Amino acid sequence: MQKKKSQPLKIRKAPFVAIFVFLVLGAVGISLGEPSRVLEQAKQICLSCIGIG
Repeated sequence: MQKKKSQPLKIRKAPFVAIFVFLVLGAVGISLGEPSRVLEQAKQICLSCIGIG
């Protein structure tokens, strides 16, 4: 019996491109101060829900 030659694995590029884009956008958002803005809005919504804000 002859052994079949194994074909090299094909690496898909799309997942790596998507992860890179998400990381870049996340870094841009963090550098612009978005996490603190989101937390501030969440606090305001929470306070208004319980009737304080």
